Amino acid sequence: MTISPKILDRWGRPINRAELRQEVAAPTFGGVRSPISGYPADGLNPLRLASILREADMGDPVRYLELAETIEERDLHYLGVLGTRKRSVSQIEITVKPGGESALDEELATMVRDWLQRDELQDELFNILDAVGKGYSFTEIVWDTSAGQWRPERLEFRDPRWFRFDRVGLSKPMMLDELGQEAPLPAYKFIYNHMGAKSGLPLRSGLARAAAWAWMFKAFTQRDWAIFTQTYGQPLRVGKFGPGSSETDRDTLFRAVANIAGDCAAIIPESMQIDFVETGNLGSSTEHYERRSDWLDKQVSKAVLGQTATTDAETGGLGSGKEHREVQEDIERADCKALAAVLNRDLVQPWVILERGPQARYPQIVISRPEAEDLKAFSAAIGGLIDRGLTVRAQEVRDKFGLATPKAGDEILRPTAKSAPQLTLEAGDEGEARPERGVKYPFDTHEPNSGATAHLQTKGPSAARSAPLDPPAEVAARLETEAAPAMAAMLGQVEAMLEAAADLAEFREMVLAGFPEIDNSQLTEVMAQAFAASFAAGRAMVEEEDGG
Repeated sequence: MTISPKILDRWGRPINRAELRQEVAAPTFGGVRSPISGYPADGLNPLRLASILREADMGDPVRYLELAETIEERDLHYLGVLGTRKRSVSQIEITVKPGGESALDEELATMVRDWLQRDELQDELFNILDAVGKGYSFTEIVWDTSAGQWRPERLEFRDPRWFRFDRVGLSKPMMLDELGQEAPLPAYKFIYNHMGAKSGLPLRSGLARAAAWAWMFKAFTQRDWAIFTQTYGQPLRVGKFGPGSSETDRDTLFRAVANIAGDCAAIIPESMQIDFVETGNLGSSTEHYERRSDWLDKQVSKAVLGQTATTDAETGGLGSGKEHREVQEDIERADCKALAAVLNRDLVQPWVILERGPQARYPQIVISRPEAEDLKAFSAAIGGLIDRGLTVRAQEVRDKFGLATPKAGDEILRPTAKSAPQLTLEAGDEGEARPERGVKYPFDTHEPNSGATAHLQTKGPSAARSAPLDPPAEVAARLETEAAPAMAAMLGQVEAMLEAAADLAEFREMVLAGFPEIDNSQLTEVMAQAFAASFAAGRAMVEEEDGG
């Protein structure tokens, strides 16, 4: 008898494919998994908070999870910083790396890439990151097998109150079944995300445990602040009654005074005297409450985001600005790596196994923000390295700057220096601009180029000349003018070698090695035109002397 091998999950549980096709942790109204929540934060004090946290430590986290939910609803600052941290990760673009270089590896990676294009993914990742506040989260994978293939149809966030941890080590996740009993999680059915703010048990690693104390003290401060504002924001009314007034008259007077506004009312006999002591500086008294609330908010910002600059607009000094942003980026990178690891372990790998069976290598989800690169520093560095003889592919430089490869017929930008040759792009030369063949020069170098150009040997003497024709002098002067840009270009390359060389010996080696590569085509063209012009001028002078 042959025994077929069983596929086990990370907890050693075998896969039940029939169980994967149905939802096992959906809410039930009035049942064990009820969506109705309690409100343990009402009337919270230090004794009740300590009792709630002790219950969670002993394996009953319901009141702690309900308290964490309430804090997010009632503390706008905590809600803001926690949402910032979760959204900064959930909106980062996700890439997929193949497990290897084979065709199957690329096919599996493409399968995962296509699934990640879903519009619901960002909201699903945001819910998975609920673990940042509470310490852990559970997301049920709803598998679709309607087309005969396994595919995650959606990721359903499940209330963490419907889950527990094993009573032995309080670290292995369990779920509540229909009878309210703790049962193992079905294999390949849940994404269990544990992202603790500190090391230790999942039940004690959430940010909400620390935020609960800050929120409670802040609630006390806000309550006292509200009472102070109500008390000193309204005038104190005093009603006086005469010695012969009856009890009914006094009651009527008190109701009249009390109904004017608030509870700051009193009635006294005319014969009595009451002194009212008021706060001398009302502004300084209110600042005490505000400073305490702001201080507690800053502590929450440090716990959630690692800094306060992006939430409290604090500037100045070395502890703000760029340094604070770097701290936030460190936390973001850590969250991205943790989330990617959870998705690879609980989603990608099970999906590939269900679809194609166990593999030696699996595709990997990568969540990371592209690193900003200093292109100015890169340009300065690569220029010096090229001058030293380093060979670099032009396409790699274009990729760095995000530049497309030019095609035939494209208008090509060229350097503005006078020594730069005209660049054109001919058919068959895609991606590389070459010096224009048959270089032309302005007809008169002292006037702006009007578009009319002529070769060196075509320039003749002025019709209004007053001095006798001197062809050698004319050619020499013209050659000096036309050869200057070419000589400057060649000397520029030599000067670059000289600047890059550490000593004369290195400069000598660079010149000997690089001299054959120095572009002398422009100078060669000018010299060829000069020789042709000299030859023609000489013949013209001889014919003129012989009388034509």
